Amino acid sequence: MRSKFLGTGVALVTPFREDNAVDVEALERLVNYVIDRGVEYLVVLGSTAETATLNKEEKQLVISTVRTVNNGRVPMVLGMGSNNTAELVYELTTTDMHGFDAILSVSPYYNKPTQEGIYQHFKMVAENSPLPIILYNVPARTGSNVLPSTVLRLAHEFDNIIGVKEASGDLTQAMRILNAMPKDFLVISGDDMMALPMVLAGGAGVISVIGQGVPKEFSEMIRLGLLGKHKEAFSLQYKLMKCIDYIFEEGNPAGIKALLEIHGVCSKSVRLPLVPASEHLYAKLVRFTEAFNAISV
Repeated sequence: MRSKFLGTGVALVTPFREDNAVDVEALERLVNYVIDRGVEYLVVLGSTAETATLNKEEKQLVISTVRTVNNGRVPMVLGMGSNNTAELVYELTTTDMHGFDAILSVSPYYNKPTQEGIYQHFKMVAENSPLPIILYNVPARTGSNVLPSTVLRLAHEFDNIIGVKEASGDLTQAMRILNAMPKDFLVISGDDMMALPMVLAGGAGVISVIGQGVPKEFSEMIRLGLLGKHKEAFSLQYKLMKCIDYIFEEGNPAGIKALLEIHGVCSKSVRLPLVPASEHLYAKLVRFTEAFNAISV
């Protein structure tokens, strides 16, 4: 199982047309774009997919489209999280997960549970999920931090909890998990800028946003890190750092969708309450792309 999720997974955006409908053709194009350029796996319906703005039918459309286009070429992870534990358990037992290899489940947001509440929530998930589970810790979005002690408690007690996407922004927190985790547990970076340092500390890779904007170079950087080729990996990181800053400057996924539009993959359209990247940011991404392409030739 560990080998399926080594390297770069990409948290796919959901492309929209100008009329705000899901752009199926652009989604098909995106899936092929990232697979053809070397990413190791796909994450469907995560935060970057604007899942909170999709209705049930649209979610199913995204799932079926990605599943069909991927056609078993790379592993797939399905985002499934909620701050309503009972509702999440129901979804886990009724959702068609055919073709998926694991679920990615964010810790409960807005409610701000205690560590015991977080543990009990994921205990219910573990007892009801038909697929292996990757925990997702992103305090900036959820309002609460899943502490290393809680991650380790869950990891040691439930064999089907196979990893954590760690996006606290604290490398020390990831290292505490790495130092005491069960064999073959996965510590996956959820922060593009921290991904390489976390890999070099023993992490398994990254679930990335920028990885769909520059999939060839970013996934190669992570592979080099996993091979211990520090110098070559950091050489790529330094070339990509400015772009990573840019895509988060006005929020996610506004920035990455602008970059994907520049690459001809999909529109920069997002759904309210998000707004598209400003002309100023768009121009910076164009300049970066032109300069990056020039040095990559």
